[in-house]
Amino acid sequence: MLIVIAPDKFKGSLTGAEVARALREGIERVLPDARTVLIPVADGGEGTLAAALEAGHRESRHTVTGPTGRDLEAAIAIDGASAVIELAAASGLDLLPGGALDALGSTSLGAGQLIAAALDTGARRIVLGVGGSACTDGGAGLLRGLGARLLDLAGNPVPQGGGGLGLIHEVDLAGMDPRLELTEFVLAADVDNPLLGTNGAAAVFGPQKGAGPAEVTTLESGLEHWVSVLDVALGEGRARAAAVLPGAGAAGGAGFAALAVLGAERRRGIDVVLELTGLHAALAGAAAVITGEGSLDLQSLAGKAPVGVASVATAAGIPAHAVCGRSLLDEDQTRGAGFGQVVSLTSLEPDPVVCMADAARLVAEAGAVIARGLLEGEMMVTTNQGGISA
Repeated sequence: MLIVIAPDKFKGSLTGAEVARALREGIERVLPDARTVLIPVADGGEGTLAAALEAGHRESRHTVTGPTGRDLEAAIAIDGASAVIELAAASGLDLLPGGALDALGSTSLGAGQLIAAALDTGARRIVLGVGGSACTDGGAGLLRGLGARLLDLAGNPVPQGGGGLGLIHEVDLAGMDPRLELTEFVLAADVDNPLLGTNGAAAVFGPQKGAGPAEVTTLESGLEHWVSVLDVALGEGRARAAAVLPGAGAAGGAGFAALAVLGAERRRGIDVVLELTGLHAALAGAAAVITGEGSLDLQSLAGKAPVGVASVATAAGIPAHAVCGRSLLDEDQTRGAGFGQVVSLTSLEPDPVVCMADAARLVAEAGAVIARGLLEGEMMVTTNQGGISA
């Protein structure tokens, strides 16, 4: 029996690769002769880089500017002339010193520097995975990392971060890296939010990054101004057109900069990752697929990794099952998402603190539960094929 194991991370406890290994351990307790293929996945946000590296991409490490201006080392994944960049690796919430949020000052500068580093390796196709960012700067920092200058009335550079967007008087793109015009960009995003408005970057995601009501207002105003001045620099209404596109609000508006200036093609993150990891080919001959993430909920139904995996498996006629930290889906939603068995860690251990602290053991136990279900199903099929009749 071939079982494909393709989970996303359990945020705060296990990476996708760690979840996959724990599931394999549990499966092998029940089905010692089963063959397993481990393919950690992600939805375009955190975990995308790890998924690419697990799939065989080469790691390349670079010193860049972190979200608060401190230097840090971040990795990109290289495969020939292609590169995978995870914005959160340079500009993520998890990189904030002491976890102290800085809604107005955090910058995406390091993400732009990673793109420049990828160009230096010879990359001419770059996948930019967005999600988990610390900043709401509309991708202004990202463009600065590629040579753009953002100047105030006096001709001086404006401060980094979303709080400085309202001070921009001129956007000078003349110094942008010329190799960008020769490079294909893919924006891998799991959100459809536009840049502005009640469903935009500041209103929806700003509070997660420490923005109170006053800061959200400041960020929204700054982003509106950013669109206006960038539109003057680009011409032809390109910035205004990009601001309303799905995904423009991803990663604090970094999606907007990628769409407007880099000419990126926006695709669902999970679709991009499934191509990178070769999941479709790995399904050949599989008896089952097991996926999962920390929380199965309504957000999962809107393009998160496990539902994407289940969709591909179902299309191939292969049953999909899921392991999760908790499930907030009812039975109809679970079936509609394409899942057979769903085993949550909270069904095995009611204390959420223990679930986080002992996640690997519980994931292995959940894998064993699913394996027993697969074994029972196989035994039932064998019995029925044996011609037993009343």
